[in-house]
Amino acid sequence: MNKRTDAIISIGHKPIVERVAVATGRLSMSSESKNAIITKKVQKGDVLEASTIAAIQAAKETPRAIPHCHPIPLESCSVEWVWDENDLICNVTVSAHWKTGVEMEALNSVSVGLLCVLDMVKSIEKDDFGQYPKTEIHGIRVVQKKKANGHV
Repeated sequence: MNKRTDAIISIGHKPIVERVAVATGRLSMSSESKNAIITKKVQKGDVLEASTIAAIQAAKETPRAIPHCHPIPLESCSVEWVWDENDLICNVTVSAHWKTGVEMEALNSVSVGLLCVLDMVKSIEKDDFGQYPKTEIHGIRVVQKKKANGHV
């Protein structure tokens, strides 16, 4: 029989310090989708605006999606979109003064931001068989994690 541990890991002993995390990820897509996003011709609306809102909301809702994440009073969440050929890169920086890191919030934010982009362009990305052969979310990772004292 498996031994159960506490469902919530205690962070009560940790000091409150400034914590920052930066995450990134990318969505590879067709040039048709890229052009539709840039020219704001996507039927569902302004892709980058909607996806930025989705990314920020996702950072705030991380404990609801990932059971072992503690609720953190986030102080900032910035979302940046950069093109690299037909890849749309999402960079998110999250910060808070708290007892635990904010890297999961940054990762969740990037993931949901990119999923929102995909949702908004999926009708363009679909091939004749209803598949998405040129579409891929990848490279989601933490770029940087730090505490106010400079250590992770």
